[in-house]
Amino acid sequence: MKGSIKSVFIFLALMAFSAAGFAADGSSFKPPAGSKVAVVVFEDLECPTCARDYPIVWNVANAHHIPVVLHDFPLRNHPWSFEAAVYARFFDTRSLDLGNKFRGYIYQNQPQITPDNLRQWTQKFADDNKVPLPFAVDPQGKLKEKIQADYQLGLQISIQHTPTIFVIGDAGPATPYVEVDDPTQLTQIVEDMQKKADAATPPAKHVVAKSRKKKKAS
Repeated sequence: MKGSIKSVFIFLALMAFSAAGFAADGSSFKPPAGSKVAVVVFEDLECPTCARDYPIVWNVANAHHIPVVLHDFPLRNHPWSFEAAVYARFFDTRSLDLGNKFRGYIYQNQPQITPDNLRQWTQKFADDNKVPLPFAVDPQGKLKEKIQADYQLGLQISIQHTPTIFVIGDAGPATPYVEVDDPTQLTQIVEDMQKKADAATPPAKHVVAKSRKKKKAS
């Protein structure tokens, strides 16, 4: 009996070690300049869970006045996600707000989109927002290169699924990154990180200027 219990503990320990070894590493990320805290997301526009979490991320970020940094991680088993990411990057070139609006639009209509009608859905979005949609949105492949760079970054930090969501701070060891497993806890995680970031930021030093008295020439 004792031997079997010991075996169970060993098995659980090995499983925990294995899970830790494959955990995504967000330690290299920093918030954009001027921000103490940010949310970083690796997403796939064809991923149903990404569609569910996308508005949650933005609602929490907007409520706490922190930026969201999006990275593309189109999964190989999703036939139209890469092309959709190219379209999103195209709208980014018009404005980041428009690109993010397109992503939300794709997520909302995700169940109806197929590889055959993705262009039609994109054209409708472009028409509704009065943006000309060229036949070739990425003639030089620069947008594709950015998506591929995001994907390679995701592989380097061991992204295993989409979405992968990090809350990151920029105040040294006191504000490590947190990978968000449960989006319903995102508000609490952001607020905790903001408190840590504020506490770790040294107060500004007030310099008191000393007046110098000029000696009268004798």
